[in-house]
Amino acid sequence: MSPSWLSTAASIGMAVGPPLVYADQAISIVRKKDATGFSRDVCAILLIANITRCFFWLGYRTFETALLVQSILMIAAQLALLYICILYRPRLSPEALGGSSRPLSFWQWSSYSQYIEFLAGLILCQAILFLIFGRSEVFVGALGFIALGLESTLPIPQLISNYRQRSLYGFRMSTLIGWAGGDSFKTVYFFLQHSPLQFKVCAIFQLSIDCAIVVQRIMYGTKPPLSAVLNEEDELEQALALAEE
Repeated sequence: MSPSWLSTAASIGMAVGPPLVYADQAISIVRKKDATGFSRDVCAILLIANITRCFFWLGYRTFETALLVQSILMIAAQLALLYICILYRPRLSPEALGGSSRPLSFWQWSSYSQYIEFLAGLILCQAILFLIFGRSEVFVGALGFIALGLESTLPIPQLISNYRQRSLYGFRMSTLIGWAGGDSFKTVYFFLQHSPLQFKVCAIFQLSIDCAIVVQRIMYGTKPPLSAVLNEEDELEQALALAEE
């Protein structure tokens, strides 16, 4: 296979591979009808980061088109996954419990339309700023660091969720393999393609968090979290009490 074919194959893999990582996660949630174990904040990070990266591409225009296609496909994939997560939200989610500790209940809203409204507002604000400052190299460079720096924090919500639950229950092994393998691949890809510095630095940071989650997988396993077990026991006790009555 010639180097040009290898380069084309690598570009296709970069464009299509990362969005496909979440297909198995979505299928698993639908089958179980339960989104427990998967942090919805992952969707927030990927949607905001990839929307910002599209504007970075408009200003920079010299990084690979495959990365722009990847962003567009990732936005579509995360919108679908977010809908599934809301449809099958955990029984112990902040919305179900009637409150959120976050300012304005950010990303813990009750309806899908609220998320869409927020994202539409984000796109509008970024479009206005781009029209005003789009010719500034400093502004475009800042967009790149914001987009890629935010994306590099992608595994952190899942890392925190795993730590709180002391389990990777509900978090698909295929997603973890996709994260670690995909981030390893893209780190090498960015260096070989001489991508902008923002891509290289943020890819290395993200890969290090992936490694931490792999360690959690070894330490915690995939047993159901204690909170879910206790909740099931409470429901069983209530059902027995009703049966006795």
